[in-house]
Amino acid sequence: MKKQHHSSVVQRQRDGRRRSQRLVRRVLPFVASLFLATPLAGPLLKSSAHTSAITDPTLAKVKVKVKTKSALSPLARFDATLRETYERLGAEQQGLRFEVFQKAMTGYLNLRETGHLAAAQQHLTVVDFDLPSTEKRLWVLDLANDKIVFHTLVAHGHNSGENGASQFSNTNESNMSSLGFYVTGTEYEGKHGHSLRLQGLDEGFNTNAFTRSIVMHGADYVSDAFIKQNGRLGRSLGCPALPLDQYAQIIDQVKGGSCLFLNKSDAGYTSKYLNQNIAVAALVLKRATNS
Repeated sequence: MKKQHHSSVVQRQRDGRRRSQRLVRRVLPFVASLFLATPLAGPLLKSSAHTSAITDPTLAKVKVKVKTKSALSPLARFDATLRETYERLGAEQQGLRFEVFQKAMTGYLNLRETGHLAAAQQHLTVVDFDLPSTEKRLWVLDLANDKIVFHTLVAHGHNSGENGASQFSNTNESNMSSLGFYVTGTEYEGKHGHSLRLQGLDEGFNTNAFTRSIVMHGADYVSDAFIKQNGRLGRSLGCPALPLDQYAQIIDQVKGGSCLFLNKSDAGYTSKYLNQNIAVAALVLKRATNS
């Protein structure tokens, strides 16, 4: 009796071991797959996130820029927006300094807000008399398409200086250039051929431009050949004279109510059109309202 009982116990133990082994054989592959998959899951997710960030860096930059700009003051947003426009134009690569561009844009926005410019005219012409006449110091900016359409030579007045312009006047027969903001007028045929009338807007600096016949025209003394022969450009009677091979195209682009700005640092020039509050309202606050 004891022997039979012992045999049955042994048999049950063997059966139990077999069942355990069969269970282990069934479960082991599943556990092994989990074990193998677990260490790979972390790097895989991390890699996916990293790939997403790399493949779409523009979106990330835009999100950061939007959050950053929305947190800025209106004045800081104005500066940031101008810098973005400056970069899109490629203005630095073409020699237009940001501080000159900023002044020109501030005046342009003031003139648009006060109704001085034609609604359809989005060209801004900048002349920087901080540069000598031997350098290209006139830029025509197409602000509607973020392009610089002309970058060329321009002459200053005979009595404003030799290679550099240092003296300026609003007086008739001074034969000097006049600083400040102008609005372009109509074309006409005059003693210099095809020309463009200019209206000076800065009291005390250029408001006599029309009576002085300060106009945009072409001249043979505005050329690289003249520079090579004389070491500087020829000089006008105060007009921003242009190269003969470009003046007609430039006049055609900027005629009829566009903005022209003649700059010179440290010349005592001031203007009511450099009102930053008006410019900020025009560029930042109005844009925010319309968006």
